[in-house]
Amino acid sequence: MSHIFSQLFYLKRKHSQKGVEVPIYLRLTVNGRRSELSISRKVDPEKWSARMGKMKGNNLLANDLNSYLDSVRNKINKIHARLVDENTLFTSSDIKSLYLGKGEKLKMLVKLFDEHNQQMEKLVDIEFALSTYKRYYTTRNHVAQFIKAEYGGSDIPIRDVNLKFIKGFEYFLKVTKECNHNSALKYVNNFKKIIRMAVANDWITKDPFYNYKAKFKTVEREILTKEELEALSAKKN
Repeated sequence: MSHIFSQLFYLKRKHSQKGVEVPIYLRLTVNGRRSELSISRKVDPEKWSARMGKMKGNNLLANDLNSYLDSVRNKINKIHARLVDENTLFTSSDIKSLYLGKGEKLKMLVKLFDEHNQQMEKLVDIEFALSTYKRYYTTRNHVAQFIKAEYGGSDIPIRDVNLKFIKGFEYFLKVTKECNHNSALKYVNNFKKIIRMAVANDWITKDPFYNYKAKFKTVEREILTKEELEALSAKKN
């Protein structure tokens, strides 16, 4: 999964009065999408090098600030490297959240599906039929394959599931998996249960299925002819 990542320290704003320190911010960019965060440090704009992204000079104050900037940069690089190793789809906001200590509760779609299926497997013949479990197992694999084909990774944050994802998954089932319309919608409905579970647990705030409209097609079964009925009767006998 390829992407472009960068980080840049910059001054949030300049003050009209000389000698007044202004906040330093960090801009994170992943595939052109940005996130910004304050690093809780200020500097005199006259002593700041925009080109180098650090404080000018070699005195104690400059060395102390630049050392702190390096430590922030290294932490960000480690977070980025970890996300790359996990081969999951991530954004600049995810890196920011992890740095701020808010991203550990980030729920991943396929992982959540696995947790659901593991619980369901233990309830086979208690609350669920084996065939029901197998359908959810197959749905999970279809979702994982769709993510791999569409996003190039093995998983995505469940918060990134939107209407576009749902419609794309339905299309993937029909075209790539060659499912008929009703079969595709059955898989989508199984997938919907995982999303509803995420909504119920407040892992996502909005149900992406809210504006999703799809109806099963009525299948008209042909009436068997007299000859076909006789042939079936002969086989039973």
